[in-house]
Amino acid sequence: MLGRKKLMQQKAREAYRAADSRASHEGHRARIREKFNKSGLEGFLDYEIVELLLTLGVPRIDRKQQAKEAIDKFKTLRGVLEAPPEELRKIRGITPYSAFVIKFVHELARKFLKEQILGKSYCKSSQEVFKYLYHSMRDLNKEVFQVMFLNTQNQIIGVEKLFEGTLSASAVFPREIMAQAIKHNAASLVFAHNHPSGNPEPSDNDKEITRELVFASNTMQIKVLDHIVIGDNRYFSFADEKLIEKYELAFLKLQKG
Repeated sequence: MLGRKKLMQQKAREAYRAADSRASHEGHRARIREKFNKSGLEGFLDYEIVELLLTLGVPRIDRKQQAKEAIDKFKTLRGVLEAPPEELRKIRGITPYSAFVIKFVHELARKFLKEQILGKSYCKSSQEVFKYLYHSMRDLNKEVFQVMFLNTQNQIIGVEKLFEGTLSASAVFPREIMAQAIKHNAASLVFAHNHPSGNPEPSDNDKEITRELVFASNTMQIKVLDHIVIGDNRYFSFADEKLIEKYELAFLKLQKG
């Protein structure tokens, strides 16, 4: 009888500790949510943002440890967001649904930034354009070539990813770009591609591609406003460096014979 009483007391203590732990975790999650509601992500550590994302996938379980492991493994918040789902799931406790939530939020942010620039003047929204390009291209492990299509008011009317892989003059087809420009009824274009190395300095190949595209666009009476190379928190602008102007003058000289 005494042994049974002790067993019941032990079970009661374990149940109390479990309830106390759940209450502690729920209080922690509530504090994180309240912190976000008051000031957004300002003041959040990277692992706290990941933890908040993970609680969306499994709301009643503490995810602080998994969040810290994710930051340790992928180094930064950016690394976690860009990580393949199968790599995220290698962390014990990150479920397929949690990995889905992380990727969904990341893709949603990309779409939001893209929607922000559509219909706006390229010159007046250059910061938003660069924000979109940085977010969508800076962490890619292969080169991607995008084209922005603008109307006669320099408003962005479309953004298309046209080429992937190692970019060369033989891999980027001016004819295909011109066909897309006609499809969008574009008056001008902005090209952008990334350098996975993080160094945005253009190669000779990048310069050759840009020169060919400026020539092709001028033939179609479409203006090239810029070609932007995205690196790691840096970018190179062909327009800022007067290279677009240089190629246009070379085209005009060629036309005059």
